[in-house]
Amino acid sequence: MVTEFPGQLLQDGRKVNAMDENSDKLATTQIATAALEHLTGPARGTASWLTGVAVDVSLGEGKRIRIVEPDTELPQDIIIARLHRSADSYEIEARNDYPLWINGNHVVAKQLEQCDLIEFGDAGPLCRYRLYQQGSRIRKSLGDIISDCIDYTRVSRKPRAERLRRAFRDIFRDFAFETTLLFRLTVIAAIVALFVTVFYQNLANVRLQQQAESSALQMESFARTLARTNLEALRLSDLNTLRQELDHSLTDAAERLDLLERRSAASTRVIAEATRSVVFLQGVYGFRDTTSERMLRHSVDNEGQPLFSYRGEPLLTLEGDGEVARRQFTGTAFVVGSNRALLTNRHVARPWEDDTTAEILFEQGMEPVWIKFVGYLPYVETSFPVRLLKASDESDLAILLFDNVIDNLPYLSLSDIPLKPGDEVIVMGYPTGLRSMLAQTGDTFLAELQEDENLDFWAVAERLSKSEFIRPLASRGIVGQLTTSTVVYDADTTHGGSGGPVLDINGDVVAVNTAIIPEYGGSNFGVPVEFARRLLAAADLL
Repeated sequence: MVTEFPGQLLQDGRKVNAMDENSDKLATTQIATAALEHLTGPARGTASWLTGVAVDVSLGEGKRIRIVEPDTELPQDIIIARLHRSADSYEIEARNDYPLWINGNHVVAKQLEQCDLIEFGDAGPLCRYRLYQQGSRIRKSLGDIISDCIDYTRVSRKPRAERLRRAFRDIFRDFAFETTLLFRLTVIAAIVALFVTVFYQNLANVRLQQQAESSALQMESFARTLARTNLEALRLSDLNTLRQELDHSLTDAAERLDLLERRSAASTRVIAEATRSVVFLQGVYGFRDTTSERMLRHSVDNEGQPLFSYRGEPLLTLEGDGEVARRQFTGTAFVVGSNRALLTNRHVARPWEDDTTAEILFEQGMEPVWIKFVGYLPYVETSFPVRLLKASDESDLAILLFDNVIDNLPYLSLSDIPLKPGDEVIVMGYPTGLRSMLAQTGDTFLAELQEDENLDFWAVAERLSKSEFIRPLASRGIVGQLTTSTVVYDADTTHGGSGGPVLDINGDVVAVNTAIIPEYGGSNFGVPVEFARRLLAAADLL
């Protein structure tokens, strides 16, 4: 508490009568009220008003500031500072050699200015000096609160950790008790609104990121398939390898065929007669958006060069004018009957059904589109287009149609004799596609192909056909197991041989080759001929 005492003024250490002319003039200039705002100590958050001409400051119990009139009966040795009016402010001076710090600087006396920070000794509190219009209420703005905490942290001589701890504690306390209720509610509402906005924005970002990642993963999955297709494409280095292999020995496939011909005259006859009926299938398909009818394409840069992901996979898009993303494949079929019909696997006639990445594209509203689907027959130079007539819903079989290629085209007959475990079978087809046929061409053909440097998927097949190198491979095996829906045999084959005929020693079809299971002892699976007969009958081809 500060008591006004209109009778005394301390000046140069002397007491003078306040009715003195100078004092009278000074009293008339008091247009503002001074206060010490307690920033630390037990009185923190309160203010001591300085309404007198002069006051003494002492430090009581609990480090509490006491401000009294100079003539109060108080031992002079406990006075730590004295303030007296000077113009429209106060001047402060230390007493009894007590340390006094103003704005972090040690002083003996100083004319106080607005917002000066006063620290009363090492043990006393930190106060801010302020001038107010008399009768005004102390209210701190958020800027004042933050400024007080910054100044305290800057000028206090306590350890840094203690200063920071107290500064953060004080800023929250002042916000709760020193600001107006309306201001507090406004800040809280703003914080809640900001939190809600950030929450929903983050939620939207997460959903957008998930959608982007899902779309990217889906596209990357199909891109990986295209990348694998590119890896399967022929390169000049592949021709070098093939030529080196041919310099040393025949390929395994050629050796198997030669061994088969030497061991059995019947097998030789069967292979020779069936060869002209076994078709090499070559196709390419892409995907089209059902809404815009735009094809899925490779992304390209401004110079028309294809773009790739960091994994080396092509980037795909429905926009732009890049090359259409194509999925190429090869397979086997064989002629049945005289109605220009081919029998093959369903997964060869509709390859996207066996492409796990296609399911993702279907979900994105895309549909498969044939770009090109042709067949080659041994000893026939030109290719011919093929088209799907009917696919089985109960087995991996399909019927393809083609236009008449040559007159009196030989075809394969379906066997009426039931198979038994232990029966010998001959599997014919085009395993590994172009590579297996290139392996049989010889060094001269490979050298010419290497010199032209044209390893296009279609161009290589055309050259093989014109040079009469399109011929199926044959392997012999033994039937190991029979079920109502599967024939299991150990004849060697691999991908590309799907859809080829499985023949008995009479040259009749007993099954259609459909799959190889390496982990199952190298065994192959075939669809029994009964399923083929039912499919042909359903298509009115029997």
